Amino acid sequence: MDEAAFIAALRALAPDPAARGLDDDVAVIALGGEHLILTHDMMVEGVHWLPGQDPADVAWKLVATNLSDLAAKGAQPLGVLLGYGLGGGEERFLVGLGEALLAFAVPLLGGDTVRRAGAAAHGLTALGRATCLPVPTRGGARPGDALWVTGMLGDAMLGFEALRDARSDRDTTRFARPVPRLAEGQALAPLVGAMMDVSDGLLLDATRMALASGVTLAIDSAACPVPADLPATRRRDALAWGDDYELLFTLPAGQAPPCPATCIGHAQPAGAAPLLLDGAGPQGRLGYQHQQ
Repeated sequence: MDEAAFIAALRALAPDPAARGLDDDVAVIALGGEHLILTHDMMVEGVHWLPGQDPADVAWKLVATNLSDLAAKGAQPLGVLLGYGLGGGEERFLVGLGEALLAFAVPLLGGDTVRRAGAAAHGLTALGRATCLPVPTRGGARPGDALWVTGMLGDAMLGFEALRDARSDRDTTRFARPVPRLAEGQALAPLVGAMMDVSDGLLLDATRMALASGVTLAIDSAACPVPADLPATRRRDALAWGDDYELLFTLPAGQAPPCPATCIGHAQPAGAAPLLLDGAGPQGRLGYQHQQ
């Protein structure tokens, strides 16, 4: 069973409104006068990080990727719970974990440890509180909205390749130690129609937003912000690679965002394809998906 089929089957087991149909990367629980935001991500050696990569970077990225889901909801982090598989590299992992907790001002609240066999795998649950209501979703884009993205797309891809090839000619930080857009998410949350983070590739995540919103999103590839040294022939690769952890969001036409961002397209009434790239349905790989 591949990832999409498994998640589809899980939806039957998650009817509670807090689960948001398992379509939104987070759960939202009303608690008194507050709304609690919960998310959980796992990382596996050889899938999310390279064998032999510094465990301090693994710990940082585990925290950052979960906080990125909170950022896409405009949430303020409250704490994290760690699930860790013992099996080597613990000293360096603890260094990176401490650095991430300090950098993002988020406390470790608990978790669990096991002795693993085989490839390393770790999980983290992040908890936050909503800073505005309604909490943004993927499903709020409307025809006529402008589509925006923060930051740069493709830096993580180039950083991964340099790290994989043991090259020192490029900064690998954007892959090894991404920074969640927490401040930007909180500033955008009261204004956006739809918002999510770009983790699996711009094209795949934009398709998910379009399907959730019931619109077609039209993207201009030339407008997408990419590194200056990215070869022109690799622009399409950068839009489908992922690990960017930028925020993808919609705003009403003519409204400027309160943080640095680039307008890369617009929403239009739903058509034959949920996503258009330069006027046509994109062919080939859209992003990263876990297969059998």
